[in-house]
Amino acid sequence: RRINMRLQKPGETRMALLITYILRHTDVNGISAADVWARVYDPTVFIVGKADDLGFHEYGALWDTIFGPDAPVTAIADEAKFATFVEAARQLPPPQINSMWVYIWEDKEQVTQGFRFMGQRFVLDAYIFDELTWREVGTFDNPRWLPKGLDVMAALDSEEAYAILDQMGETAYAHYPEQMAKLRDEIGALQLDSWTQNLYWAWLYALQPLLEPKGVQYPAFMQTQAWTRKDLHTALGSWTELKHDTILYAKQSMAEMGGGPPPEPPHGWVEPNPEAYARLLALTRMTHDGLQSRGLLTENTDANLARLDNLLTFLLDVSQRELAGQPLTREDYERIKFYGGELEAMTLAAADQEGEGQPFFEEQEQAALVADVATDPNGRVLEEAIGRIFEIYAVVPDGAGGLHIAKGGVFSYYEFPWPMEDRLTDEKWRDMLAAGQAPDRPEWTASFISE
Repeated sequence: RRINMRLQKPGETRMALLITYILRHTDVNGISAADVWARVYDPTVFIVGKADDLGFHEYGALWDTIFGPDAPVTAIADEAKFATFVEAARQLPPPQINSMWVYIWEDKEQVTQGFRFMGQRFVLDAYIFDELTWREVGTFDNPRWLPKGLDVMAALDSEEAYAILDQMGETAYAHYPEQMAKLRDEIGALQLDSWTQNLYWAWLYALQPLLEPKGVQYPAFMQTQAWTRKDLHTALGSWTELKHDTILYAKQSMAEMGGGPPPEPPHGWVEPNPEAYARLLALTRMTHDGLQSRGLLTENTDANLARLDNLLTFLLDVSQRELAGQPLTREDYERIKFYGGELEAMTLAAADQEGEGQPFFEEQEQAALVADVATDPNGRVLEEAIGRIFEIYAVVPDGAGGLHIAKGGVFSYYEFPWPMEDRLTDEKWRDMLAAGQAPDRPEWTASFISE
């Protein structure tokens, strides 16, 4: 996946042509090698997206044109035809995201263009990073080596994210404002079919409502800068999970299902963000339909996605009624009370099955995770991490004409550079948290987080 067989290297290109020939002319247990490859590649296209590199389909089409559809494998030894092939391949689109070291004196497109067996995928946030770091941003004497998660949110049109970047001095890098304006224009022009092309893009689409300012129809506390930054913080936490390639994670439940009747608690409340719930609901249904159409939907996953669909439908309905000033029913409050138990039930149902069909977890039940999302040539990576779940307090309607304080849970988000030779694992990150050795959280979170 990561090995790039570069067009500028004849030996590497011939290796790519050999792979192309084998895939097109070999069977594996009676199934063509190309079909076996597609069984792996096609589902990942639905989840993450298409490859950002040339592959055997593109090379195969050029093979047929230049060497001939029935040409033997030895045809690649023909130097004249091989040179024609390389020149024709040069006319194909280069990768949009660079994942290789490229020296300043080299032509990036020429150096990076090549073949990958199962290429790395074009994802929007990586493209944003590529467009906002050196060579696109900064100068030779003052390059911007590492991006920030806030770059993604600012490019998705978060004015608060851009304001924070400005305060941090990030926008002072040469060409940063122009590149950000270009990205916002490109992203703003995307239509719904682009945002729903795969689950990765749809996840980013579901985060966008968190970045929008809340108008007068929302509760007063949701119109404050503190809440705007809380929502930005939440979006960054969810995006960190996306980069970690973990959709379902285990976290502490706020309510257990079953047991004796507790004292009547105060009424709960749903954060009224109907657009976010609507997009998450669409993402859930897209996941279900995509897995089902590819024959990958197990009975357990089918049932669990149905539970999630039902829960999101409920949250969407309740949030719309809250914003409209309509009262909630006793049944609504009862379900809100056991919301944490529903999350726990779905998490258990999604766990691997062992023994007599009982779920088990291979790791500790917690939200903490870490992912490196960018690398600079000075031996550092940018780590994005989620720590412990924090408690949040907000003044909300009590369902009886008054107000009370509600408590919920939110992500804790971290971003920091780290030595490349010591890339953090989830286990090491969790050990750091337990030992009190986590780095400081971003300064801008101090406006809504109290130690």
